[in-house]
Amino acid sequence: MVALLLESPGRVPGPIVGGVAALATAALVAELQSVRLSPQAEVSVSTLPIVLAAVLYGPLAAICVSAASLLPTLRPPYARWLTWTSTRALAATAAGVTAHLVDPSRSIGIATVVAAVCAATVAEHIANLGLGCVLGRLRGLTLRELASLASPVFIAIPLYVPVTAMLVFSYRVVSPWSVALFLFPALVAQKLFLLYQEQRQTSRELESAMASKERANLSFAAALVATLDARDRYTAGHSAAVATYARDIASRLGLSPDERQLAHLAGLVHDIGKVGLPPGLLEKDGPLTLEERRQMEAHPAIGEKILRNVEGYQEIAEIVRHHHERVDGQGYPDGLSSGEIPLLARVLAVADAYDAMTSDRPYRDAMSSDVARLRLAQGVGTQFDTTVVAAFEAILANGPQTHPQAQHAPGSTPLNPPGSARLRVIVS
Repeated sequence: MVALLLESPGRVPGPIVGGVAALATAALVAELQSVRLSPQAEVSVSTLPIVLAAVLYGPLAAICVSAASLLPTLRPPYARWLTWTSTRALAATAAGVTAHLVDPSRSIGIATVVAAVCAATVAEHIANLGLGCVLGRLRGLTLRELASLASPVFIAIPLYVPVTAMLVFSYRVVSPWSVALFLFPALVAQKLFLLYQEQRQTSRELESAMASKERANLSFAAALVATLDARDRYTAGHSAAVATYARDIASRLGLSPDERQLAHLAGLVHDIGKVGLPPGLLEKDGPLTLEERRQMEAHPAIGEKILRNVEGYQEIAEIVRHHHERVDGQGYPDGLSSGEIPLLARVLAVADAYDAMTSDRPYRDAMSSDVARLRLAQGVGTQFDTTVVAAFEAILANGPQTHPQAQHAPGSTPLNPPGSARLRVIVS
């Protein structure tokens, strides 16, 4: 193609060295700041100086500018660089030839300039995309993947054409130096887009890290629950059921997603302090003695001590410590009352009491849901928070008598945790 153009100086205006060099430098800088949209595609504003060279100086100049833009990629494998350079050079040639056909006299009329720029831009994009799709298909990309690469290419055309037309008109009417006044903002915009993409990538990485931490929290809580279940077969699954109840109550109260998740995690580990109780105490079939009851009442404080040593569990540790407090101040371990008790601890108290009443114990059979709900109502204002009980009653009234997510049996632990476009297909 270059040889053909060199042999046809009459049809194609010869390039102006200084202008071509300036546009080649601008294209190279733009390519250095290209932004990767996906593993298969990148974008940059290098098309702007390429099309500008095609319209101002002709296809041979456009080839020089396009080849210069890819000099940063000149490294092994060299066949890939040659493929990219050839593809871009052919697209640049299409732009130059099309512009020459539309505006052979290099008019200063704004309508002709816009038409030439529009035709050159569309020709460059179609040629670049078509050749890129051929390469991508040879490399095994599916038609759907190729279609996804096409969208960013044509989205930029409405922005490209006016800017490039303004540059051409300014060059021909005002001064060749005026091009620099427009190219600089374009490169700045490219840099801003690059910074925006980097910020989005950082945000995605942060979201991924947070999700990973949440999964780790659930896994850790599940391990603690499994430890407790192995110790006390009669309470196996109790923690998972309480966690589900607590999360649903928090949702009914209109708490934030973070607070709902906190309620769920606290429910999973609320009885972990029982692993520190004397052997035989949990397994005892009959009523507890006064001393044994004192020992049993120490489990919230033991649980808090265990969880305080786990990074990120400090707030959960406080909830666990106070989930046996009563609103009348007669609870344990600290005798807090009403508003002194953390809200999620009051939520946990209701969820824990209901599941305990509706589960079999060594010393009694499970109560029916109606009886347990009556007991909760009787404890309002003394043992339980009125608002929390009302929210839980609404949940049970609107659903089955036994909460479907909280059904469990000994030995099971069900957990229910909640710019402008410039396409280059990466061919290797």
